[in-house]
Amino acid sequence: MITLSEEAGNAVKAAMSRAGKSDGGLRVMVETGGCAGFKYLIGLDTEPRADDAVIDAGGVKVFLDPDSQPLLTGLKIGFVESLEGSGFTFDNPNAGTKCGCGKSFG
Repeated sequence: MITLSEEAGNAVKAAMSRAGKSDGGLRVMVETGGCAGFKYLIGLDTEPRADDAVIDAGGVKVFLDPDSQPLLTGLKIGFVESLEGSGFTFDNPNAGTKCGCGKSFG
């Protein structure tokens, strides 16, 4: 359902280690907003919620709420580091449009 690049997986694992949440996972959600209609929300979580889908993506647990799941099927999460900064990238086959920064889609 969702895949993480090796770089994204390493970034999540490092963040989990720094936060002391090595048993947790990465929560990925979609909410209305952003310049294209929907925006991605990601963060570390200690455990899944009762109605979450839990996916193993390269050794990282990914928690998805039921409302976000249809919009995230096939999502590929990457991670880039550059002079301008570092951050996650999203390649979503469900996105008909996306904004210039790549953080929202429609």
